[in-house]
Amino acid sequence: METISHLQYVVLMIPALFIAMIVHELGHGYTAYKLGDNTPKVAGRLTLNPIPHLDIFGSILFPAILILAKAPFIFGWAKPVPINPLNFRSIDYRKGMALTALMGPLSNIITAIIFSILFHLSLTLFQQLPPNIVKTVLLPLTMFFYLTVSINIIIAIFNLLPIPSFDGWRVMLSFLPLHLERKLENWDFYGVFIVLALFMLGIIQKIIIPPYILIMSILKMNQFLL
Repeated sequence: METISHLQYVVLMIPALFIAMIVHELGHGYTAYKLGDNTPKVAGRLTLNPIPHLDIFGSILFPAILILAKAPFIFGWAKPVPINPLNFRSIDYRKGMALTALMGPLSNIITAIIFSILFHLSLTLFQQLPPNIVKTVLLPLTMFFYLTVSINIIIAIFNLLPIPSFDGWRVMLSFLPLHLERKLENWDFYGVFIVLALFMLGIIQKIIIPPYILIMSILKMNQFLL
């Protein structure tokens, strides 16, 4: 299969990244809403419109730095959906927070599966359409499907790391003794700095890439790794 230029890669990555971030936050917000918390809806976060979800640093500047640096993978994050666990009904607030946190990455995995199906379906059309249509339409569309799968998997893995303010951290806190959870829940401020440090040291790449390759293999897309 033909490849795309770096410029095409950037152009296609932007909507793929936005889809992944929006799906992730909708996973949090809709789960909280179904558990009885109306806060995400009141805040206008149960929407496909990317504007309310965007974080200047996490959604724009950080991914741009990775793209310019030609990093081996691209990821980012949106503004956290506001949630009030005291509004949860018929579920303990700690279990509710753990479930709400998990639904962000799970939503990304489901999205990756859907777009992997679209990717493989599009591959079957390469020999059936005229070369000009393949080059101008089908190839960019197929690569967009691929990038959407890729970025959703990366964001799912990334958010499951037990780093302050991330979903894995929230899930971990839910299983700790209550007094310890209360001491650690104020560490969220340090999350971004920890991520930057791990990235600059090359540690986060070593953590994310192995499970990323595994999941891509399960979806039968590892042979197309960029």
